[in-house]
Amino acid sequence: MPLSAVNYLFIALGAVVVGLSYAFMYLEKQVDGFFALNVAPFTLIGSYLWVLFAIFYRPNGTKKSGNTR
Repeated sequence: MPLSAVNYLFIALGAVVVGLSYAFMYLEKQVDGFFALNVAPFTLIGSYLWVLFAIFYRPNGTKKSGNTR
């Protein structure tokens, strides 16, 4: 299995933060509001980077699969 349960948990956590960031921007209903300009960009970039990290994360003790000679 290419991804472990921890990877899926991290991906789900990042997706929830992305969804909440967009939801809070929607609920604010202002293009130039505080959350849309100051908070959301950092939470969105951070959560997208978190999802990227979650995809490549390999827990200690797991070996890379492939040909070993």
